[in-house]
Amino acid sequence: MAVIKYSQVPEFDTPGLRLFQDTVSRLFSEPGARPWVPPVDIKETENELILKADIPDIDMKDIDVRMENGTLMLRGERKFEDSKDGSGGWHRVERSYGTFERVFALPDTVDPENVKADYKNGVLTVTLPKKEVAKPRQIKVQFSNN
Repeated sequence: MAVIKYSQVPEFDTPGLRLFQDTVSRLFSEPGARPWVPPVDIKETENELILKADIPDIDMKDIDVRMENGTLMLRGERKFEDSKDGSGGWHRVERSYGTFERVFALPDTVDPENVKADYKNGVLTVTLPKKEVAKPRQIKVQFSNN
């Protein structure tokens, strides 16, 4: 029985389409070439927004958190550790490497002066406190007898 290479994208002889097909195939097959986006959870409490991003195995010097013009930007890089001495090789590489960037629009209720970021156990936590005027407050209603 002959072994036939399976391709999800049919092969074409047009040079432009062949180049596109090769680029897409390489994008999803080469380690370090796949783009990656860390997963993020965002929780709102009465007093703040809390953003948590899973970015394990990244040095703090490779993480950049910025806030400007009503947006929060997370940027970083996970570097591929390839041994240069030629001792051993990889059997499987499934984790994605390279740079990432996430940008989030922030509501006007966030107090930009008191934003805090913490990185612990591979989780980046950004705490975005709300402005005092944005916090909910209870108003006591008084009944008058007429």
